[in-house]
Amino acid sequence: MTTTITTTTLGASGPTVPRLALGCMGMSGMYGATDDDESVRTIQAAIDRGMTLLDTGDFYGMGHNEMLIGRAIAGRRDRVQLSVKFGALRAPDGSWIGVDARPVAVKNFAAYSLKRLGVEVIDVYRPARLDPSVPIEDIIGAVADLVRAGHVRHIGLSEVGVDTIRRAHAVHPIADLQIEYSLASRGPEAAIFPVLRELGIGATLYGVLSRGLLTGRAPTGPGDFRAWLPRFQADTRAQNDEVVAALRAFAEQRGMSPGQLAIAWVLARQPGFVALVGAKTRAQLDDALGALAHPLAATDVEALGRLATIAGDRYGAEQMRHLDSER
Repeated sequence: MTTTITTTTLGASGPTVPRLALGCMGMSGMYGATDDDESVRTIQAAIDRGMTLLDTGDFYGMGHNEMLIGRAIAGRRDRVQLSVKFGALRAPDGSWIGVDARPVAVKNFAAYSLKRLGVEVIDVYRPARLDPSVPIEDIIGAVADLVRAGHVRHIGLSEVGVDTIRRAHAVHPIADLQIEYSLASRGPEAAIFPVLRELGIGATLYGVLSRGLLTGRAPTGPGDFRAWLPRFQADTRAQNDEVVAALRAFAEQRGMSPGQLAIAWVLARQPGFVALVGAKTRAQLDDALGALAHPLAATDVEALGRLATIAGDRYGAEQMRHLDSER
């Protein structure tokens, strides 16, 4: 299949990237069992088809994800852009134990990411979450040191609010903000997106399928972290299943899969921003790229916005309290 992916610039200062990017988190066990060989083939197929922006985090699989990407991009480095998150801390049992974005830690994390990825420079480097114990000015200053040293090309942010965005951008130009956005999660429209456009900052939008909820997926077992998310739990699932059924019917009427519908809605609703799709297999990749053949009319975009009312927060209560983007 021949696919043409339109491009955009990540803000006024960032790189030119495809509007559909590959999120690689799911390839390292966050959504259940995976196959490394299939993951590598999926990454390489995405690159070959123009989906050249790859997103990862050094804590995905405790380094596994970066090593997987390093294997996949060997001999292809000049064809890809790498977006890397840092700062989240994990214990040997996989549990989450905090955030560390002290300047000395930032540089340490970058050194290990460069090694695991097998590259000399990271295209976009960003703290995964705000560290409340470290001023954002110090965090961005540390990444700016990495830019000046040639280890990082552009600076990004993730899941932060308006005040933090402004303070960070005053230290060094910010290329883009990574934040959850979908038919099910439209909070950034109110205040965050207007500030990004005011300051000339782009956005990479993750969770466009709401972790598979919008396509009817369910947690696959105890290793699947979706089992802990409110939208997948029993008290919200019945209501959300009704919404998903309506979305499926809407998609079928237009010759689309539910996933293609969700992706096409984000691309149409937020022109100039990038949709980050977490395909784990080549079949999922094919489905995601199929969204590009079905651009939505403005009337469809508005109709979907009225139809998709999802119950439950996107994270559990404790995580929501710590999200700077939700303040």
